[in-house]
Amino acid sequence: MLMTLLGPNVLGLIVKLDQLLEILVTTLIFVVLGLMFFAISFFILDKALPFSVHKEIEEDQNTSLGIIIGSMMIGIAIIIAAAIHG
Repeated sequence: MLMTLLGPNVLGLIVKLDQLLEILVTTLIFVVLGLMFFAISFFILDKALPFSVHKEIEEDQNTSLGIIIGSMMIGIAIIIAAAIHG
């Protein structure tokens, strides 16, 4: 019944229970590594710029700097995703 409703390709996405722990551990490792790369890149950017990023974005409402920081984070996320995917 389930095979006729979903099709054979959809059931291939289900993870078997014996593989679940390995997948969860791998996912958590990549999450921690990704967050570390985000923090390191933001720290480097904060130290490289001659002004306070926090002050510029929050107090001075510098939208363009927020867009640049967001673009940097998206770029790093794409690089990390490509590294995880292989």
